[in-house]
Amino acid sequence: MITLKFILNGKEVSITTEPHIRLLDLLRDKFDLTGTKEGCGVGECGACTVLMNGRAVNSCLALAAQVEGYEIVTIEGISNGDVLSPLQKNFLLHGAVQCGFCTPGMVLSAAALLDQTPNPTEEEIKDAIAGNLCRCTGYKQIVDAIKETAKELQVK
Repeated sequence: MITLKFILNGKEVSITTEPHIRLLDLLRDKFDLTGTKEGCGVGECGACTVLMNGRAVNSCLALAAQVEGYEIVTIEGISNGDVLSPLQKNFLLHGAVQCGFCTPGMVLSAAALLDQTPNPTEEEIKDAIAGNLCRCTGYKQIVDAIKETAKELQVK
């Protein structure tokens, strides 16, 4: 067993767990943060995407032991309580949410992009979400939602 200390959705946490557990399982099973989804389990679909020190990572490929001292943000940490983030609002407004399975990973990949590149081109948006698979929307609505959020953030 190992004890991990890290920041999870803005709060310092400490947990004792098995060293071989995946970050995905730690978040879902130990912290009950079920917005992080397991799709493929091999890093191909992006459903399990979280932010690790601001970088989008597949939590199915990261060991929990890797988060020691890091800041982890899940979809539950993107909003401000019941107030959705601008990105989440735009996903809803643009119809970028269909079945919703890919949505948490898409939102987090987009958040990482907008933190690094506040005014991304359409190509940069497509590159940023390339690791996230969606079977419902055809991606146009998702790209539109991200573009709209970037515009809104430029105005502020």
